[in-house]
Amino acid sequence: MEYASLPISLSLSPSTPKLFRLLCACTASHTEHCIDYKMAKARLACLLTLLSTHCYLSVLAVVLRTSNDSPWTDEFDKIELSCLIESISTTNPRIEWKKITSEGPSYVYFDKKISGDLENRAVIREPATLLITNATRSDTAKYRCEVTAADDQKSFDEIVIDLVVRVKPVVPKCSVPKSVPFGKSAELTCVEEEGFPKSQYQWFKNREEIPDDPKTSLKFFNSSYMLNADTGTLKFIAVRKEDAGEYFCRARNDAGYSECPPQKMEVYDIDVVGIILGVLVVVVVLLCITVGICCAYKRGYFSSQKQTGNNYKVPAKGDGVDYVRTEDEGDFRHKSSFVI
Repeated sequence: MEYASLPISLSLSPSTPKLFRLLCACTASHTEHCIDYKMAKARLACLLTLLSTHCYLSVLAVVLRTSNDSPWTDEFDKIELSCLIESISTTNPRIEWKKITSEGPSYVYFDKKISGDLENRAVIREPATLLITNATRSDTAKYRCEVTAADDQKSFDEIVIDLVVRVKPVVPKCSVPKSVPFGKSAELTCVEEEGFPKSQYQWFKNREEIPDDPKTSLKFFNSSYMLNADTGTLKFIAVRKEDAGEYFCRARNDAGYSECPPQKMEVYDIDVVGIILGVLVVVVVLLCITVGICCAYKRGYFSSQKQTGNNYKVPAKGDGVDYVRTEDEGDFRHKSSFVI
Protein backbone atom coordinates (compact mmCIF):
# COMPACT_ATOMS: atom_id res chain seq x y z
CA MET A 1 0.00 0.00 0.00
CA GLU A 2 1.04 3.59 -0.49
CA TYR A 3 0.80 4.37 3.19
CA ALA A 4 3.86 2.27 3.85
CA SER A 5 6.19 4.91 2.30
CA LEU A 6 4.76 7.97 4.08
CA PRO A 7 6.73 9.11 7.11
CA ILE A 8 4.62 9.88 10.10
CA SER A 9 6.00 12.40 12.58
CA LEU A 10 3.61 14.01 14.99
CA SER A 11 4.52 15.94 18.06
CA LEU A 12 1.90 15.65 20.76
CA SER A 13 1.92 17.85 23.77
CA PRO A 14 0.41 16.93 27.10
CA SER A 15 -2.43 19.33 26.40
CA THR A 16 -3.47 17.47 23.24
CA PRO A 17 -6.93 15.89 23.67
CA LYS A 18 -6.86 12.20 24.62
CA LEU A 19 -9.06 11.13 21.71
CA PHE A 20 -6.80 12.89 19.21
CA ARG A 21 -3.71 11.23 20.65
CA LEU A 22 -5.33 7.79 20.29
CA LEU A 23 -6.28 8.58 16.70
CA CYS A 24 -2.74 9.53 15.85
CA ALA A 25 -1.37 6.40 17.44
CA CYS A 26 -3.76 4.29 15.37
CA THR A 27 -2.73 6.11 12.24
CA ALA A 28 0.95 5.55 12.96
CA SER A 29 0.47 1.76 13.35
CA HIS A 30 -1.98 1.43 10.46
CA THR A 31 0.61 0.02 8.11
CA GLU A 32 1.68 -2.80 10.46
CA HIS A 33 -1.93 -3.64 11.30
CA CYS A 34 -2.85 -3.95 7.66
CA ILE A 35 -0.09 -6.50 7.10
CA ASP A 36 -1.11 -8.50 10.22
CA TYR A 37 -4.75 -8.41 9.13
CA LYS A 38 -3.94 -9.98 5.77
CA MET A 39 -1.90 -12.77 7.40
CA ALA A 40 -4.63 -13.49 9.94
CA LYS A 41 -7.24 -13.55 7.21
CA ALA A 42 -5.22 -16.09 5.23
CA ARG A 43 -4.75 -18.30 8.28
CA LEU A 44 -8.44 -18.16 9.09
CA ALA A 45 -9.32 -19.20 5.53
CA CYS A 46 -7.02 -22.22 5.78
CA LEU A 47 -8.47 -23.22 9.15
CA LEU A 48 -12.02 -23.01 7.85
CA THR A 49 -11.09 -25.10 4.86
CA LEU A 50 -9.58 -27.82 7.08
CA LEU A 51 -12.58 -27.82 9.40
CA SER A 52 -15.03 -28.11 6.55
CA THR A 53 -13.03 -30.96 5.00
CA HIS A 54 -12.89 -32.78 8.36
CA CYS A 55 -16.60 -32.38 8.92
CA TYR A 56 -17.34 -33.62 5.43
CA LEU A 57 -15.21 -36.71 5.90
CA SER A 58 -16.67 -37.35 9.36
CA VAL A 59 -20.17 -37.39 7.99
CA LEU A 60 -19.15 -39.94 5.37
CA ALA A 61 -17.26 -42.23 7.81
CA VAL A 62 -18.52 -44.67 10.44
CA VAL A 63 -16.64 -44.13 13.73
CA LEU A 64 -17.08 -46.25 16.87
CA ARG A 65 -16.02 -45.77 20.46
CA THR A 66 -16.60 -47.42 23.83
CA SER A 67 -16.95 -46.05 27.32
CA ASN A 68 -15.02 -48.99 28.81
CA ASP A 69 -12.78 -51.38 26.90
CA SER A 70 -11.95 -53.54 29.97
CA PRO A 71 -15.16 -54.07 31.95
CA TRP A 72 -15.57 -56.64 34.73
CA THR A 73 -18.41 -58.04 36.79
CA ASP A 74 -19.10 -60.73 39.37
CA GLU A 75 -20.65 -64.02 38.33
CA PHE A 76 -24.47 -63.91 37.91
CA ASP A 77 -24.50 -60.09 37.72
CA LYS A 78 -25.22 -58.02 34.61
CA ILE A 79 -22.65 -56.17 32.53
CA GLU A 80 -22.83 -53.73 29.61
CA LEU A 81 -20.41 -53.83 26.67
CA SER A 82 -20.76 -50.35 25.20
CA CYS A 83 -20.42 -49.86 21.45
CA LEU A 84 -21.23 -46.23 20.58
CA ILE A 85 -21.50 -44.86 17.05
CA GLU A 86 -19.98 -41.37 16.91
CA SER A 87 -20.72 -40.64 13.27
CA ILE A 88 -22.50 -42.38 10.43
CA SER A 89 -24.59 -41.43 7.40
CA THR A 90 -26.12 -44.84 6.63
CA THR A 91 -29.57 -45.08 8.14
CA ASN A 92 -29.60 -48.86 8.59
CA PRO A 93 -26.04 -50.12 9.24
CA ARG A 94 -25.17 -53.76 9.76
CA ILE A 95 -24.20 -54.45 13.39
CA GLU A 96 -22.43 -57.64 14.53
CA TRP A 97 -20.91 -58.88 17.81
CA LYS A 98 -18.33 -61.68 17.94
CA LYS A 99 -16.80 -63.56 20.86
CA ILE A 100 -13.07 -64.22 20.43
CA THR A 101 -11.54 -67.21 22.24
CA SER A 102 -8.56 -69.49 21.74
CA GLU A 103 -10.71 -71.60 19.43
CA GLY A 104 -11.46 -68.62 17.19
CA PRO A 105 -14.29 -66.07 16.79
CA SER A 106 -17.96 -67.02 17.07
CA TYR A 107 -21.12 -64.97 16.53
CA VAL A 108 -22.89 -63.44 19.51
CA TYR A 109 -25.17 -61.05 17.59
CA PHE A 110 -25.85 -61.60 13.89
CA ASP A 111 -28.76 -60.72 11.59
CA LYS A 112 -30.41 -58.80 14.44
CA LYS A 113 -30.53 -61.91 16.67
CA ILE A 114 -28.60 -63.01 19.78
CA SER A 115 -27.00 -66.42 19.21
CA GLY A 116 -24.72 -68.88 20.96
CA ASP A 117 -24.68 -69.37 24.73
CA LEU A 118 -25.88 -65.77 25.22
CA GLU A 119 -29.15 -66.37 23.40
CA ASN A 120 -31.32 -66.07 26.52
CA ARG A 121 -28.96 -63.94 28.59
CA ALA A 122 -28.28 -60.85 26.48
CA VAL A 123 -30.02 -58.03 24.58
CA ILE A 124 -28.94 -55.22 22.25
CA ARG A 125 -29.40 -51.65 23.38
CA GLU A 126 -29.65 -49.13 20.59
CA PRO A 127 -27.70 -48.53 18.63
CA ALA A 128 -25.10 -51.27 19.18
CA THR A 129 -24.44 -51.83 22.92
CA LEU A 130 -24.52 -55.45 24.17
CA LEU A 131 -26.07 -56.03 27.62
CA ILE A 132 -25.42 -59.38 29.34
CA THR A 133 -28.11 -59.85 32.00
CA ASN A 134 -26.67 -62.93 33.74
CA ALA A 135 -22.92 -63.28 33.34
CA THR A 136 -21.18 -66.60 33.93
CA ARG A 137 -17.53 -67.60 34.15
CA SER A 138 -17.64 -68.88 30.56
CA ASP A 139 -18.34 -65.32 29.36
CA THR A 140 -14.79 -64.21 30.17
CA ALA A 141 -13.33 -63.41 26.74
CA LYS A 142 -12.71 -60.66 24.18
CA TYR A 143 -15.75 -59.29 22.30
CA ARG A 144 -15.65 -57.40 19.01
CA CYS A 145 -18.30 -54.93 17.88
CA GLU A 146 -18.39 -54.49 14.09
CA VAL A 147 -20.46 -51.88 12.23
CA THR A 148 -20.72 -51.75 8.43
CA ALA A 149 -22.23 -48.68 6.70
CA ALA A 150 -22.59 -49.13 2.94
CA ASP A 151 -23.33 -45.45 2.18
CA ASP A 152 -20.30 -44.06 4.03
CA GLN A 153 -16.96 -43.35 2.45
CA LYS A 154 -15.33 -45.22 5.36
CA SER A 155 -17.84 -48.02 5.53
CA PHE A 156 -16.46 -50.20 8.37
CA ASP A 157 -15.22 -49.80 11.93
CA GLU A 158 -14.74 -52.09 14.93
CA ILE A 159 -13.80 -52.00 18.61
CA VAL A 160 -12.60 -54.82 20.90
CA ILE A 161 -13.74 -55.13 24.53
CA ASP A 162 -12.01 -57.42 27.04
CA LEU A 163 -14.58 -58.77 29.52
CA VAL A 164 -13.64 -60.42 32.84
CA VAL A 165 -16.26 -62.26 34.92
CA ARG A 166 -14.99 -62.70 38.47
CA VAL A 167 -15.85 -65.93 40.32
CA LYS A 168 -15.84 -66.22 44.10
CA PRO A 169 -13.64 -69.06 45.45
CA VAL A 170 -15.30 -72.23 46.72
CA VAL A 171 -14.35 -73.86 50.05
CA PRO A 172 -10.69 -74.87 49.68
CA LYS A 173 -9.37 -78.36 50.40
CA CYS A 174 -7.05 -78.18 53.40
CA SER A 175 -4.62 -80.82 54.68
CA VAL A 176 -3.24 -80.46 58.23
CA PRO A 177 -1.24 -83.27 59.95
CA LYS A 178 -2.90 -84.39 63.18
CA SER A 179 0.36 -84.93 65.10
CA VAL A 180 3.99 -84.11 64.37
CA PRO A 181 7.14 -85.09 66.33
CA PHE A 182 8.99 -82.23 67.97
CA GLY A 183 11.80 -80.92 65.77
CA LYS A 184 10.53 -82.61 62.59
CA SER A 185 9.23 -80.91 59.44
CA ALA A 186 5.53 -80.57 58.61
CA GLU A 187 3.62 -79.33 55.56
CA LEU A 188 0.08 -77.88 55.45
CA THR A 189 -1.60 -77.54 52.04
CA CYS A 190 -4.58 -75.54 50.75
CA VAL A 191 -6.06 -75.87 47.23
CA GLU A 192 -8.96 -74.08 45.48
CA GLU A 193 -9.42 -74.22 41.69
CA GLU A 194 -12.83 -72.64 40.97
CA GLY A 195 -12.20 -68.96 41.71
CA PHE A 196 -11.32 -66.41 39.03
CA PRO A 197 -8.98 -64.58 39.07
CA LYS A 198 -6.70 -67.16 40.68
CA SER A 199 -7.00 -67.24 44.45
CA GLN A 200 -4.41 -66.04 46.93
CA TYR A 201 -4.11 -67.98 50.19
CA GLN A 202 -3.90 -67.02 53.86
CA TRP A 203 -3.28 -69.32 56.82
CA PHE A 204 -4.64 -68.77 60.33
CA LYS A 205 -3.60 -70.29 63.65
CA ASN A 206 -6.15 -70.09 66.48
CA ARG A 207 -8.12 -67.50 64.43
CA GLU A 208 -5.05 -65.25 64.03
CA GLU A 209 -3.49 -64.68 60.60
CA ILE A 210 -0.02 -66.12 60.11
CA PRO A 211 2.31 -63.48 58.59
CA ASP A 212 4.39 -64.23 55.52
CA ASP A 213 7.58 -63.64 57.53
CA PRO A 214 7.61 -64.96 61.13
CA LYS A 215 10.18 -62.35 62.14
CA THR A 216 7.61 -59.58 61.68
CA SER A 217 5.41 -60.84 64.55
CA LEU A 218 6.26 -61.40 68.21
CA LYS A 219 3.86 -64.36 68.44
CA PHE A 220 5.49 -66.19 65.53
CA PHE A 221 9.04 -64.91 65.97
CA ASN A 222 10.42 -68.27 67.16
CA SER A 223 8.65 -70.31 64.49
CA SER A 224 10.53 -71.53 61.44
CA TYR A 225 8.18 -71.83 58.46
CA MET A 226 7.77 -70.79 54.83
CA LEU A 227 4.40 -69.52 53.57
CA ASN A 228 3.59 -69.40 49.86
CA ALA A 229 0.50 -67.26 49.20
CA ASP A 230 0.33 -68.35 45.55
CA THR A 231 0.28 -72.12 46.13
CA GLY A 232 -1.29 -72.19 49.63
CA THR A 233 1.57 -74.20 51.18
CA LEU A 234 2.65 -73.66 54.79
CA LYS A 235 5.82 -75.64 55.55
CA PHE A 236 7.43 -75.88 58.99
CA ILE A 237 11.16 -76.60 58.87
CA ALA A 238 11.36 -77.74 62.52
CA VAL A 239 8.15 -77.93 64.53
CA ARG A 240 8.15 -76.48 68.04
CA LYS A 241 5.75 -76.98 70.93
CA GLU A 242 4.38 -73.47 70.31
CA ASP A 243 3.31 -74.48 66.79
CA ALA A 244 0.54 -76.74 68.09
CA GLY A 245 -2.96 -75.37 67.58
CA GLU A 246 -5.95 -75.13 65.22
CA TYR A 247 -5.17 -74.18 61.63
CA PHE A 248 -7.42 -73.18 58.73
CA CYS A 249 -6.89 -71.63 55.29
CA ARG A 250 -8.67 -68.82 53.45
CA ALA A 251 -8.79 -68.54 49.64
CA ARG A 252 -9.37 -64.98 48.43
CA ASN A 253 -9.72 -63.08 45.15
CA ASP A 254 -11.43 -59.88 43.95
CA ALA A 255 -14.86 -61.54 44.03
CA GLY A 256 -14.70 -62.72 47.67
CA TYR A 257 -13.25 -65.47 49.86
CA SER A 258 -13.96 -68.92 51.35
CA GLU A 259 -12.47 -70.82 54.28
CA CYS A 260 -11.96 -74.47 55.20
CA PRO A 261 -12.93 -75.76 58.68
CA PRO A 262 -10.24 -75.54 61.42
CA GLN A 263 -8.08 -78.62 61.97
CA LYS A 264 -5.98 -79.33 65.05
CA MET A 265 -2.26 -80.12 64.89
CA GLU A 266 -0.48 -81.59 67.91
CA VAL A 267 3.26 -81.64 68.60
CA TYR A 268 4.66 -84.49 70.71
CA ASP A 269 8.09 -85.40 72.08
CA ILE A 270 9.94 -88.45 70.84
CA ASP A 271 10.44 -91.03 73.70
CA VAL A 272 14.00 -92.15 72.97
CA VAL A 273 14.24 -94.39 76.07
CA GLY A 274 10.98 -96.13 75.19
CA ILE A 275 12.13 -96.74 71.64
CA ILE A 276 15.43 -98.29 72.87
CA LEU A 277 13.62 -100.53 75.36
CA GLY A 278 11.19 -101.66 72.69
CA VAL A 279 14.04 -102.59 70.36
CA LEU A 280 15.79 -104.54 73.15
CA VAL A 281 12.60 -106.49 73.92
CA VAL A 282 12.22 -107.45 70.27
CA VAL A 283 15.86 -108.58 70.09
CA VAL A 284 15.50 -110.72 73.25
CA VAL A 285 12.34 -112.37 71.92
CA LEU A 286 14.04 -113.19 68.62
CA LEU A 287 17.03 -114.70 70.48
CA CYS A 288 14.76 -116.86 72.61
CA ILE A 289 12.94 -118.18 69.56
CA THR A 290 16.23 -118.95 67.82
CA VAL A 291 17.65 -120.83 70.85
CA GLY A 292 14.41 -122.85 71.23
CA ILE A 293 14.50 -123.93 67.59
CA CYS A 294 18.14 -125.02 67.91
CA CYS A 295 17.47 -127.08 71.05
CA ALA A 296 14.47 -128.81 69.48
CA TYR A 297 16.52 -129.70 66.43
CA LYS A 298 19.30 -131.21 68.52
CA ARG A 299 16.83 -133.39 70.44
CA GLY A 300 15.47 -134.80 67.21
CA TYR A 301 12.06 -133.24 67.17
CA PHE A 302 12.59 -132.23 63.57
CA SER A 303 14.12 -135.65 62.35
CA SER A 304 12.19 -137.89 59.89
CA GLN A 305 10.31 -140.84 61.45
CA LYS A 306 10.59 -144.51 60.23
CA GLN A 307 7.83 -145.89 58.06
CA THR A 308 5.37 -148.21 59.82
CA GLY A 309 3.08 -150.94 58.48
CA ASN A 310 3.53 -153.97 56.24
CA ASN A 311 5.41 -153.45 53.06
CA TYR A 312 4.59 -155.67 50.12
CA LYS A 313 7.54 -157.57 48.72
CA VAL A 314 7.54 -159.32 45.36
CA PRO A 315 8.32 -163.04 45.93
CA ALA A 316 11.42 -164.33 44.28
CA LYS A 317 11.09 -166.81 41.44
CA GLY A 318 12.09 -170.42 42.07
CA ASP A 319 14.35 -172.19 39.67
CA GLY A 320 12.41 -173.82 36.86
CA VAL A 321 9.01 -172.72 38.04
CA ASP A 322 6.87 -170.15 36.29
CA TYR A 323 3.70 -168.87 37.77
CA VAL A 324 1.00 -168.53 35.16
CA ARG A 325 -2.60 -167.53 35.70
CA THR A 326 -5.29 -168.62 33.28
CA GLU A 327 -8.90 -167.57 32.90
CA ASP A 328 -10.18 -171.13 33.59
CA GLU A 329 -8.26 -171.80 36.74
CA GLY A 330 -8.88 -168.48 38.43
CA ASP A 331 -5.66 -168.81 40.39
CA PHE A 332 -2.03 -169.54 39.89
CA ARG A 333 -0.85 -172.93 38.60
CA HIS A 334 2.64 -174.33 38.44
CA LYS A 335 4.29 -174.93 35.13
CA SER A 336 7.36 -177.03 35.16
CA SER A 337 10.22 -176.25 32.91
CA PHE A 338 13.61 -177.75 32.57
CA VAL A 339 16.68 -175.77 32.13
CA ILE A 340 19.56 -177.56 30.47
